[in-house]
Amino acid sequence: MTGADDTGAVRLRTMTAADLPAVLRLERVMFPEDAWTEEMLRGELADQPRTRHYVVAEELPAAPPGEAGASAATAASGEIIGYAGLSAAGGQADVQTIGVRADRRGAGIGAALLTELLGEATRRGTEAVFLEVRADNDGARLMYERFGFERVGLRKRYYQPSGVDAIVMCLTLRRRAAMGFTREEQ
Repeated sequence: MTGADDTGAVRLRTMTAADLPAVLRLERVMFPEDAWTEEMLRGELADQPRTRHYVVAEELPAAPPGEAGASAATAASGEIIGYAGLSAAGGQADVQTIGVRADRRGAGIGAALLTELLGEATRRGTEAVFLEVRADNDGARLMYERFGFERVGLRKRYYQPSGVDAIVMCLTLRRRAAMGFTREEQ
């Protein structure tokens, strides 16, 4: 994925413990009232890949003139500008978090992160993916709706200390076959 401006390419890769300082800096800027702690993120990564899938969006330095852009960008590491995480077990998945640095929003990075999470949920045989989104975050809610998520509930005053409601959304990836007896069989 390449940005629409003169910055380098953006690639997604698996989040590691080495990424935590950069991810935590972003977390505190993007979600100052309810930022995850280092212990919380370490706990999530400890369950990777068993029940978790965390990725970072990394903006790679632009290739110097005269160098092949793709090969130079592939070898370099860059600045983390976004991240996302998925919890998946028992046929259900939950988007734990998605964040993109404010100056890079609107460039498709959030959509790329969500696409990666949904792809992982599909690879794991997940039937449905759930998430909570702040009721005051119209941009994120609209992105989720574009992906087919539907509102299924509301958690009043979920985000603390602000007291903002959480809209619960769900995307059905596949239908479960009926189990048990039907009326005709009883």
